[in-house]
Amino acid sequence: MASFEELTEQMANAMLARQSSSTGATKDSTRPDLPPAFARHEGMTVDEVFRDLNKSPLFMTELEDNDDVAALQALAYEGTALENAAGFKERGNECFKVRGFVDAREFYTKGILVLAAEERKRAKGEVTRNPEGEEDSEEEIKSQRKMLEAMYGNRAACHLELSNYRSCWVDCAAALRLNPANVKACYRSARALLAVDRIEEADDVCARGLELDPENKALRGVADDIIKRAKLVDAKRKKDAERAATEKRREILLQAAIQARGIPTRSTEKPPDMEDAGIALVPNPDDPRSELSFPTLLLYPVHFETDFIKGFNETHTLDDHLGYVFPLPWDSEGVYTSTNVECYVETMEGGLLKMGRKVPLLKVLSTGKVEVVDEVVRIYVLPKKEAEGWIKKFKEQKAAMKR
Repeated sequence: MASFEELTEQMANAMLARQSSSTGATKDSTRPDLPPAFARHEGMTVDEVFRDLNKSPLFMTELEDNDDVAALQALAYEGTALENAAGFKERGNECFKVRGFVDAREFYTKGILVLAAEERKRAKGEVTRNPEGEEDSEEEIKSQRKMLEAMYGNRAACHLELSNYRSCWVDCAAALRLNPANVKACYRSARALLAVDRIEEADDVCARGLELDPENKALRGVADDIIKRAKLVDAKRKKDAERAATEKRREILLQAAIQARGIPTRSTEKPPDMEDAGIALVPNPDDPRSELSFPTLLLYPVHFETDFIKGFNETHTLDDHLGYVFPLPWDSEGVYTSTNVECYVETMEGGLLKMGRKVPLLKVLSTGKVEVVDEVVRIYVLPKKEAEGWIKKFKEQKAAMKR
């Protein structure tokens, strides 16, 4: 007949095999280094690069919409949309110079709303006009778009300083939508994406910027940081994957060990908080020859007290633990001694099974009559003189519950 250790190892291997066949081969959780992808657009013309850039979701954004645009226009009603926006931009720049990024952001937002409203009208086929009712010229429209692009970029700079990373790359995307050759927008969006470990996207936008300006020092600095961060992230991912695989293997090995010993277990909807305590294989959780150890609760129902033993090994007996648990600090009468108590465990049918003081825990649990609930073994400890009366009351209560 196979030993517990052999049976445990056989069951663990079978469980691992089933897991592998049901989930398929585990994919490599690491990726190669992510240097800027310079080669992707090799041989393309500038126009072809721009068309490819516009396919990226990062550069596809909607124009800003806000019902307060009319009110903003009214603040400087004598000027054109471009003049009004320029005023907001100038005030935003003044705030930015003294590191007033929040205020600068608000001024840039006002200017953006004014010009985005004009762009939205044109997108609907409407004609935009100056306060005198004259139709905006092509040169005026071009200047508006250049100003709008600049303010998106400036607001992105504010967001980057304020660590509003998503808002930063959204504004950069808006600037790039207006001008795909905006290298500063590539730089800022790459920085923002890198800050939240969106490595592949940061690498992509950085590469696009370097294709436009290969000697740009700021973008080259980002490219170096992307490579360094990618290595750190990949190393962490690999370590996390290895730890998860180890934990999964240990869990499978533990469950196989419990099944091999024929120990019934059950979990409830609200298990007790035991922090790091739980059923474990000791001393080596990776060795099927290790012993099972159980968190154990000693219950003193006559006096409504408890004791907790974090590790009650399957080969241990009650004497191994009662020897250091007794005397109890609250037992003023001294009725709890190793020779003056009787111990019981509850069976799955609701009865009681007496547990001898020199009987190994495994002998009790492997009977198949005792269920380990929420990974905790519960043992009732009673003074001999009180045992008979408590057992009678216990049985009466169980019988009443079944009615």
